[in-house]
Amino acid sequence: MVQGLSADSSSYSFTPLVVLELASDTKQEATAWLLSRIRDRQQNGGAELLVEQLGPGAGAQEKENPNMFLVGATWQRLLTGAEDVGLFKEFNDGSMRGFTCANKHNFKDFKGYGDSFLSMAECQYIIKHELDTLRAKDETHVPGHTQAKLYPGKSIIRRLQSKGILIQVFPLHDKEELKRLSFSWYKKVKFSFQPLDDIRHYYGEGQALYFGFLEYFTFALVPMALIGVPYYLFDWEDYDKYVVFAVFNLVWCTVILELWKRCSTSLAYIWGTLSRKKAFEEPRPGFHGVLGFNPVTGREEPLYPNTKRQLRIYLVSLPFVLLCIYLSLYVMMIYFLMEGWALSVHDEEPTFWTGILLFIPSVIYAVVIEIMNLVYRYVAEFLTEWENHRLESSYQNHLVLKVLVFNFFNCFASLFYIAFVMQDMVLLRQSLATLLITSQILNQVMEAFLPYWLQRRRNKKMMRNVQKRRAVEDVELALAEQVRLEADMSMYLGTFDDYLELFLLFGYVSLFSCVYPLAAVLVVLNNITEVYSDAFKMCHVFKRPFSDPAANIGVWQLAFEAMSVIAVVTNCSLIGMSSQVKAYFPDSELQLILWTVAIEHGLLAFKFILTFLIPDVPKHIQINLARLEFESLEALKKKRQLHGGKCLKPRSSVRGCSEEERRSCRR
Repeated sequence: MVQGLSADSSSYSFTPLVVLELASDTKQEATAWLLSRIRDRQQNGGAELLVEQLGPGAGAQEKENPNMFLVGATWQRLLTGAEDVGLFKEFNDGSMRGFTCANKHNFKDFKGYGDSFLSMAECQYIIKHELDTLRAKDETHVPGHTQAKLYPGKSIIRRLQSKGILIQVFPLHDKEELKRLSFSWYKKVKFSFQPLDDIRHYYGEGQALYFGFLEYFTFALVPMALIGVPYYLFDWEDYDKYVVFAVFNLVWCTVILELWKRCSTSLAYIWGTLSRKKAFEEPRPGFHGVLGFNPVTGREEPLYPNTKRQLRIYLVSLPFVLLCIYLSLYVMMIYFLMEGWALSVHDEEPTFWTGILLFIPSVIYAVVIEIMNLVYRYVAEFLTEWENHRLESSYQNHLVLKVLVFNFFNCFASLFYIAFVMQDMVLLRQSLATLLITSQILNQVMEAFLPYWLQRRRNKKMMRNVQKRRAVEDVELALAEQVRLEADMSMYLGTFDDYLELFLLFGYVSLFSCVYPLAAVLVVLNNITEVYSDAFKMCHVFKRPFSDPAANIGVWQLAFEAMSVIAVVTNCSLIGMSSQVKAYFPDSELQLILWTVAIEHGLLAFKFILTFLIPDVPKHIQINLARLEFESLEALKKKRQLHGGKCLKPRSSVRGCSEEERRSCRR
């Protein structure tokens, strides 16, 4: 999809793909040094990329940052980069295989240099990878910035980011492709599947999997919604009949998560990320410690004792999280006091306005919950950063755990209290409905309307400058103007908040929807609007994110499965509390509890049996993967026979060999 690229680095038509913005006060020698390292050949430790400085935009002003650079690459460099990052592409036989330059003509869509074999998102990901792997050689610090220390093997880009010299790195939008995607994605109201392949092609697999899960979750809720509507209409006050709905809920939440695993596996296989080996993780930009040697890579880098990290986690972070949960429960008790006051006012003199007053405490509490979640999120990020995790994956896992635990207590503690302590099903229904509706409205305002309004304000001055010279509606923005507009957009922070919102909605439906059957209907309506609002903000509010070659939704799959287990316990308890079930045990409450626990254990066993019976990987994909592994082993045997059993790689590179190749070397 990248046009105008030549195989020869000496003659090319430069296509900008990525933007580098350095701080305006960056020393000239530091800028020259960084650009030379980016342009230098790989054999000399450079990235061998193309860099040009961005010119002034329309109505240029003195305060514009001049240190903005456009990065691209020759077509041959992108192909070698695709091999470096382990990109999987479709082979002529229809299988997905790791791309190699030696076999490039055997891949299905490869027609020659400058064709559409690599998407723009893939090219930008390759460039980001090459920039991230730029390493210091014998430099002790960044030229002109003595505070930015360097040592052999240190990632240059990460050091520049951590010291504030490099402000941002972001990929550019393709205006024409973005228009086509926008039209097929959200600009027309339609009842059809999302263009997941187009989303993946433009934004990468991580984003496409999120929107795929959002779509799948919405369709999976339809049976719950269809059953919930007549249940709401005919059995509203008959709470004894929610037993059937609760049992259906248990089976539903298990089956949809298992089927999603198969669905995501199929998507990942088609997109070539299922068999893709995860690259060795480098230290995070903010990671710090005492300089030492990494026993795995042999490179010099900061080392931080795991004991200190564990002490920070268990002696500071954990007590603080527990304190936040206590404060959340304290706020919940204040809410119940307000609820009791509103109920007493209504009982004294029932009027229309006192009836409205009954909902006010729940609305206020719902708003407070959202505010507390937002504040806690910043605190959790600060704590996780302070724990000084070396790897980005470890950082994300600890952050997700902190946020999920607090959000679960903050959002659901009041519902558990009403259901199992107060045992007031009328109040439970009212609180659930109010919390669900209020949180959905607030999320739409915070996630779509507020960012759009802020972005319009930021863009207004730039757009006025552009309109002095041309009509923006009719003429495309010049490159310099496009870059500066996108540089001023908010940075997209990933799918964390989006998955968190779906996790909480899944909790509202799976835990207590048998008491409020319209919960599934409201979540379906929310998800439909969420598709359009998320699509809009991805295209017009945030910077374009780099492609994320994900094979699944990661730790969120475990989070949803944990919620489904809690749902089994919750729904069994609700069933045991119904008068319909209590009628079978008129004399012994202990027997009722024992039977409830036994049924709950039986349903959990049934849930795990279902998990075992529904394979995560479809059979045809298992066969294809096994065939590829067999072919790889056969090819390795032929190489051994051809070269007399000797390793094809020099001894210095044996570390990069597979286990089979290392065995061959030893023999």
